[in-house]
Amino acid sequence: MSRPVGPVFGKLDWSVTPYTDLLQTVNSSTIVGAGAASVLVLGAIAAVAVLTWKGWWGPLYRDCLTSPDAKKIGIMYIVLGLVMMARGIIEGAVMRAHQATAMGTLDQPETGLVSPDHFAQLFSTHGTIMIFFVAMPLLIGLINFVLPQQLGARDMAFPVLNQVSLGLTAAGAGLVMISLLIGKFGTGGWTMYPPYTGKVFSPGEGVDYWLWAILISGVGSTLTGMNFAVTIFKKRAPGMHFMRMPLFCWTSLCVAIMLIYAMPALTVSSSMLALDRYAGFHFFTNDAGGNMMNYANVFWMFGHPEVYILILPAFGVFSEISSTFSGKKLYGYTSLVIASMSIAVISFTVWLHHFFTMGQSAGINIAFGIATMLIGIPTGVKIYDWMATMWRGRVRMTAPIVYMTGFFLLFVIGGMSGIILANPSIDYQVHNSTFLVAHFHNVIIPGVLYGMLAGIHYWFPKAFGYRLDETWGRRTALLFVAGFVFAFLPLYVMGLMGLPRRSPTFQDPAFLPWMYAAGLGALLMLAALASLVWTFLVSWRNREALSVPGGDPWNGATLEWSSPAPVPEWTYPCIPQVTDRDDWGERKRAGDPWRAPDRYVDIEMPADTPHGLLIAAAAFALGFAMVWYIWWLAIAAFLAIPALLIWRGMRVIEPRIVSAADVEDEDRRFREFVARTAPITRAEESTPRNRGVPDCTEFAG
Repeated sequence: MSRPVGPVFGKLDWSVTPYTDLLQTVNSSTIVGAGAASVLVLGAIAAVAVLTWKGWWGPLYRDCLTSPDAKKIGIMYIVLGLVMMARGIIEGAVMRAHQATAMGTLDQPETGLVSPDHFAQLFSTHGTIMIFFVAMPLLIGLINFVLPQQLGARDMAFPVLNQVSLGLTAAGAGLVMISLLIGKFGTGGWTMYPPYTGKVFSPGEGVDYWLWAILISGVGSTLTGMNFAVTIFKKRAPGMHFMRMPLFCWTSLCVAIMLIYAMPALTVSSSMLALDRYAGFHFFTNDAGGNMMNYANVFWMFGHPEVYILILPAFGVFSEISSTFSGKKLYGYTSLVIASMSIAVISFTVWLHHFFTMGQSAGINIAFGIATMLIGIPTGVKIYDWMATMWRGRVRMTAPIVYMTGFFLLFVIGGMSGIILANPSIDYQVHNSTFLVAHFHNVIIPGVLYGMLAGIHYWFPKAFGYRLDETWGRRTALLFVAGFVFAFLPLYVMGLMGLPRRSPTFQDPAFLPWMYAAGLGALLMLAALASLVWTFLVSWRNREALSVPGGDPWNGATLEWSSPAPVPEWTYPCIPQVTDRDDWGERKRAGDPWRAPDRYVDIEMPADTPHGLLIAAAAFALGFAMVWYIWWLAIAAFLAIPALLIWRGMRVIEPRIVSAADVEDEDRRFREFVARTAPITRAEESTPRNRGVPDCTEFAG
């Protein structure tokens, strides 16, 4: 419904909250909507209260929000991703609960927990959040934290740009979150295909929320890709040539290149849709000379590489943990590098398989079907390499290995169903069914979520100085695996039985047992989420017993394990001279890996700045103002962004100097701790005796 535009508040009025809907009509759907908004409000109030009560506003501003340190920025990305993941999983559970109660009849076709429009909002926000504001922040956060350390660098090439990128991503996430309380989100799914999302069929604010969240965060992701690429090309430690980089760095390089080339396509398609909606352009309206297929093509030029942007960092994580927790060198390093780059290249040639059914010729469909099948080859190479790495290794069944085992079992099934869908004639039969939903989640959850959670568990000690509780970590991993099996494998069956995707109701009782099984899976996923939160709480409570100040709790081989835990801001007392692949492991073999540098020098660190925070606030204001047609605020926010950039450009900003004496003092205390601490064997890794100093004689890496 179109509202009048006021000069001060645009289209905003008191009727835009879900509480108005609840006052007008009391049913389960409006109660769920108002309840979700209340959780958002109460959560914000609780956060403000805790920060005020603890006096944490100052440290939060000084130590986090204004810091250009890539490690802190990485942690903030991950926190953002985990918060958004909580909403995404809860929304998924609500959808499953709705569908389990949504069997209708011819007389009463629409039933269930929420209304059809509310259900459409749920699958739209769920998809948007999980792709753009869970998976992306988690992988970018992990790369931010790990990449400079593995390269032997102190920071990213452009620390302040890194801060701005985080701010733009957070602004986009903020727009999606605020749509819970003010207005409604779009109902066009995470792809928002026109013409349904044009002004004629979707006149409200919902599509605009999606557009501005994607446009703002998309710019941030493009800048991130440039930052990662320049960091890898220019900031590697002396001797760290390309074929000495850890696999995680290689997959990060692939991601950086793909972000640079893929994200602009999303920005272009979203900008064109915004021009259609705001300025009356007709890029995608067929009856006015446009063509909606242009949107499908441009969007999926981003969309399919995006799948591999999400998955490749997880492949890097699995490469690291398969080697470390097997006590062996990574098998087939060169083939893994070639496979990663091949996936990155081929991923740009398969976008059309997302719309085989939308009118191309048989010849074009066949060409893209073959390209889709080809991408399975380098992916298969990786699976075999990781299995060969673990073969006859001394594998420790830690939480990351549990995630990896779940990945092996489930990702291969997802990959096989993808090969099936690569056949256009089969795709025609199941394209718009829940079979496709099952396939997509079958790839993304094991391939991204398990990888990111395994990576968080693996590198958590480097960030906070203590390990995560191993028992609760394994329970969480098992719950996520079991939850996936029950929640999504039934969707294959229902898809083959003919259940359309995104359908808010169904009439065939044969679907009910599978719906209940999927509902059980959703409950297990909620339990996994709760277990994850409990893992963090238990670990924090026992942080003294779990502390690993020696910095190398898993007997690792790459450079990041040579520094203390938590890692100091300057990371290394002097930039390491790399002489081999797995340089830290080679130093262990040579003996005395913790030898102090010959001399210490002053270290230059980038000065703290509020620019990222201010640009994030301006970007959020711009997006919110455009959604609600508050033109004066939109103009002010739009002008504020270049003004902030000019302000920074006109100032002389000196770097912050950490004196050589301070570096030497801290570094010597670390080395003295290592020298007086008894090394532990791999069998003792999960015990309180693990203080981060491994028995190097055990290192076979």
